[in-house]
Formats: sequence, C-alpha cells, structure tokens
Amino acid sequence: MVEMEIFGLTTTSRTASAYALILMEAEGSRRLPIIIGAHEAQAIALEIEQIKPPRPMTHDLTMQIITELGGQIEHVLVHHLKEGTYYANIIIKGPISSHEIDARPSDAIALAVRFSCPIYVDELVLEKVWDLHEDDSSDMDSMNNKSNTAKQSTQNKKSPLELLDEQLYIAIETENYEKAAVLRDKIQRLKG
Repeated sequence: MVEMEIFGLTTTSRTASAYALILMEAEGSRRLPIIIGAHEAQAIALEIEQIKPPRPMTHDLTMQIITELGGQIEHVLVHHLKEGTYYANIIIKGPISSHEIDARPSDAIALAVRFSCPIYVDELVLEKVWDLHEDDSSDMDSMNNKSNTAKQSTQNKKSPLELLDEQLYIAIETENYEKAAVLRDKIQRLKG
C-alpha cells in the first residue's frame, strides 16, 4: 500500500459534469487521476476548504452515523483497477470489530478527508496506471500542465455573468441561501 495525498481537483474536458481528482504519493512523485462526479467533487472540495453547509450532506451524515455508533475510519484503500474503473474499500474500526466496506473511490475519499485518515493505493494499481501513461509517452506532469492550461483558458473565456451563474449554482447546492441572494442580485444588475 502506498500512502497518497490529494494533489488537486480539476474539471475534465471529457464530460461536463465530471472532475479529475488527482492523488499524489505522500513520499514520491507518482500521481493517480480518478474521474469523479460533480457531487462527490463538491463534497471533497467543501471539506478541504472547511466550508460547512447549513444541513449535513450525505458524507457528513455518514460520518455522523459511524461516529455515533462508536466507529472510526482507519483508512481507505483504492485496491483495484478493472476496465478503467477503480475499486476501493473503507476500513472501519468499531468498538467490537473492524469492517471492510466496498465503496467507490470518490465516496471513500470524501469520507477520508472528513475523518482525516490516510488514503492508500495498492502498489499494483499505481504501477498499472503509471505504465499506461509511460506507454502513451507522456508523463503525469505534462498531463497536469496541459489540464491546468486548458482550465485557465476555459475560465478566461467565461463572462462575468457565466462565472456568477456557476457560483450561484454552488451556493444553492450547498444551501448557502444568503450568498445565493447576493449573487442573484449581482446577476440581475449585470443583466440590467
């Protein structure tokens, strides 16, 4: 098992509602990109930024349930890659026994950031992904630089109105209605 840290979270050009979660070796340079959905990306980003929605989101609720039952997540493990899909387990230590729960990596990582527990990736998974990228004769740094450049380029093309609309959507999704009202007013002023 190789301990990983969250290196970044970025949009992906493949699908409009998908994000790339980039994990990086805690003591190394290998990176692992995992494509995740918008809701899971939001759950991870909110916790990393320490933004608390007024009502608990699904991952917050799951954390509360585990904690109230006397459990603790020891670590999460991305253990398998099959046909482009990653598989993960959440290892929960309870008051009487430990449990290994099958989970999507995005959900496992969203819980890991809430419990501040380690994220591991099986060495074979890392080798497999790393070999694939070497076969494509491109390294992960090159891919990340291209991704960041594309992201900046896309953001630069967005109008202030489009950026405000995106912020409004996030505010509503996180039930931050005060911020949503302020953003709505700014949008109405721009529309004139």
